[in-house]
Amino acid sequence: MKDAMKDLAQFRIDEQGSLSIKDHPTRLSSDPQKKDLKESVEKDRERIAELQELLYAGGTHSVLLVFQAMDAAGKDSCIGHVMKGVNPEGCRVWSFKAPNSEELAHDFLWRHAQAIPARGQLGVHNRSHYEEVLVVKVHPEYLLAQNIPGVDAMDKVGKGFWETRYASIRQFEEHLAEQGVVIMKFFLNMSKDAQKARLLERIDDPAKNWKFKLGDVKERALWDTYQEAYVAAINATAAPHAPWFVVPADEQWETRAIVAALVRLRLEAMGLKPPTMSAKATAELEQARKELGKAEA
Repeated sequence: MKDAMKDLAQFRIDEQGSLSIKDHPTRLSSDPQKKDLKESVEKDRERIAELQELLYAGGTHSVLLVFQAMDAAGKDSCIGHVMKGVNPEGCRVWSFKAPNSEELAHDFLWRHAQAIPARGQLGVHNRSHYEEVLVVKVHPEYLLAQNIPGVDAMDKVGKGFWETRYASIRQFEEHLAEQGVVIMKFFLNMSKDAQKARLLERIDDPAKNWKFKLGDVKERALWDTYQEAYVAAINATAAPHAPWFVVPADEQWETRAIVAALVRLRLEAMGLKPPTMSAKATAELEQARKELGKAEA
């Protein structure tokens, strides 16, 4: 487990067409050392909190973390554990649900563009613009509610339509990167057996009943179709400026430890430092010191 954690590059996909999902395990160890994983998460999130403060102070870049996964893969808990301790003034999480009438009246990227973190901010998208080439691709009938010119029947939606959407996403993310948005996209790679166990747990554990949705079981019947959609989306949109990370998700503490380490390393690679003070600002600090000294005298 420790050796696998050292080689974090194994989870990164930054070249179009390079993902073969069978090469990415859904867990790293049959006997994960939870104590070590928890300690790793704790150490990394403390460092993430420090670096986020420097990101906020610098105000030149922002960071966007995108999380996508099948139902019950642990997105919420992963985000909660990794982001715990980060100053809420500099971090915001958006959880995207089915689009409402106002959002459907705009292009598919509109509501996501509204949620891009400002400079100095760390933003988390729990589900994202990728739903438009995942759940919508699995259920193309949803497109009829979007009033897209020329798309008034399912026979109008072919391969070319999805290629155009992938291109729009690539252009959107390239534009964001050029404007100083650091993008990391995580696919929590869970096995079908693990999903079954978690859904049954939600049924059997009264404390988790509220999490259960019958729709999750119905969507499970489309597992293979969803997997094909994820692979196609990742292969069409992976790029050095907007890489995907395919993270094992059968064991939740493995997921949290890997994501925390990847985020911490990316923030460290940004070379974040306190902003340099101008001569005028430095002089003002000295003046303030003198005034405070007089006030105490």
